[in-house]
Amino acid sequence: MKKVGILYHPKVAAAGALAEELADFLPSLEATVWLCSAWEEERARAQMEGTDLLLSVGGDGTILRAVRAALGCSVPIVGVNLGRLGFMTELGPTEAREKLPIYLKGEGWIDERAMLEVELDGKGPFHALNDLFIGRGAIPRVVYVDTYIDGAHLTTYKADGVIVSTATGSTGYSLAAGGPILYPQAKEIILNAISPHLTFANALVLPSTAAVELRVHTSQQAMLSIDGQVNLDLEDGDSVKVRLSPHVARFLRAQPPTFFYSTLMNRLVQK
Repeated sequence: MKKVGILYHPKVAAAGALAEELADFLPSLEATVWLCSAWEEERARAQMEGTDLLLSVGGDGTILRAVRAALGCSVPIVGVNLGRLGFMTELGPTEAREKLPIYLKGEGWIDERAMLEVELDGKGPFHALNDLFIGRGAIPRVVYVDTYIDGAHLTTYKADGVIVSTATGSTGYSLAAGGPILYPQAKEIILNAISPHLTFANALVLPSTAAVELRVHTSQQAMLSIDGQVNLDLEDGDSVKVRLSPHVARFLRAQPPTFFYSTLMNRLVQK
């Protein structure tokens, strides 16, 4: 008997309806089921023990919440896409019932994705699958970010902000800011400034062992955003430390390992 958790986007009616449909269907495959809103991460985490598979019904944002809920539990995730791009999702809504028996039989392969560990002046750690952003808040003025790699001063960015990204996040905010695309299983870290002014403008690809420290200098409101979902205010002099997380996100895939490349252009270039 398999134990399956289902997390769904609570503000998308179709996601809730599909989650209920799958919860009714899974017992016919000799699976026990628990169901939870993806926005109730603590409640989901409390049910994670013994779970063999986690279904995320929504878009990439729902996946990010599912990854945090499963942090440290090694539960593989299958994403059912009701969003727009669905870079991390595996299935469309119409094929979920058809494909679920494959995953419950243990077929497929595990796609492990690197994550970032983030500390703000001793607070945390927080964990990011995509990226973290440090930069200006509501007032449109640049911030100064003293940047250190392994203790060595790299530069002081004068910019709207700085992004530190994983390979998974390399197709998101970092890409929009001119960063490179890394292959999904890469463990390297991308460091990228947003709209830098008279300062170093190229993205850097750092090794997986790199320890990054970002010290913020600003007289205005600034913020730290982790995966676009955990947002913290920053004050002048705050220090954010980033390194590769000891945790990874685990996705169960039935598609071939090359599916990322075969679908990349279709996802990035919207006709």
